Amino acid sequence: MQSPEYVSLSLASAITLRLQSGRFYRDARPSCANLLLTYPQTCLANCSYCGLARERPGIPGDKSFIRVEWPEVSMSVFLDHLEQYGEGTRRLCLSMVTHGRAYRDSMEIIERLTTASQIPLSVLVAPNLLDRQKLDEMKRAGVDMIGVGLDAASERVFNLRRGKLVRGPLDWQNYWKTLETASEIFGPGKVNCHVVVGLGETDLDLVTTFRRLDSLGVASYLFSFYPEPESRMARAPRAPLVRWRRIQLVKHLLEAGLLPPDRVAFDDAGRLCRLTGGEDIDAAIEERTAFMTDGCPGEEGAMACNRPFGSYRPGETFRDFPFPPSEEDGSNIRRELRLDRILRS
Repeated sequence: MQSPEYVSLSLASAITLRLQSGRFYRDARPSCANLLLTYPQTCLANCSYCGLARERPGIPGDKSFIRVEWPEVSMSVFLDHLEQYGEGTRRLCLSMVTHGRAYRDSMEIIERLTTASQIPLSVLVAPNLLDRQKLDEMKRAGVDMIGVGLDAASERVFNLRRGKLVRGPLDWQNYWKTLETASEIFGPGKVNCHVVVGLGETDLDLVTTFRRLDSLGVASYLFSFYPEPESRMARAPRAPLVRWRRIQLVKHLLEAGLLPPDRVAFDDAGRLCRLTGGEDIDAAIEERTAFMTDGCPGEEGAMACNRPFGSYRPGETFRDFPFPPSEEDGSNIRRELRLDRILRS
């Protein structure tokens, strides 16, 4: 079973579309159906934190992605269930992998999705397989938004976790070139970049990357590193919750135009050590949007790709909220930030 006849579907999406049984903690249902190309060799990249890495032990069928199962389903069955049970689905997202057939198979799947449904379609692309012409073809085929999984917030971390230092084929400069080209083709607000907190980067690395992406009109989508069993980083620690919350807040302030360079400072190790602008910060915490999942919107403009439990497990503290946080959640977030240690007037 392999693409383009088959795709892997996130477990949450499969439950929502009644292809698997299950329930959602706090009713955190996904409003985006997430599809992944599937091949016997999984992915030919070798990212040290990824469950699909080429050198991760085990047979391909036993590998997970983002620590969850991705059951395989035929495209015909998926489209049938989408029509019957997809009333709450506000976006579709197809993720490529590094494989020689990935672009060709993606285009065939894109054609089937856009022919069968009017739901907006995002594609998380593999930059090492693309050029300007192929991105143009994707747009003409009906792709609404492009995502790029940069993940690493600096070239040093990229090479350490994804590139030549782990015998991977991926290139930092190529990823940035794809981001620039995609932004030119799809336009502002139609390109996003995934950035993972906890791969060995500094807070300064993250803020530098957020600013660079913002200058391109590209949205930053935050993910919290969660080790995959048997991956190279299986025993690496997660980012502390206090650090994660502060990075969420800083990114939100920056994208809202409320964080000029003189309002944030870092120590010699690149750690966030000072924030100023109490009223703006307090308002952002009270609003709580900064702590929701970063994801592509539906047609109405509200976030649709909410990826519940991508960075945590049911019963754990929500790293990002797949729904608007409650007042109680907001009180917990304020406490988790520990802003008294870094906030200055």
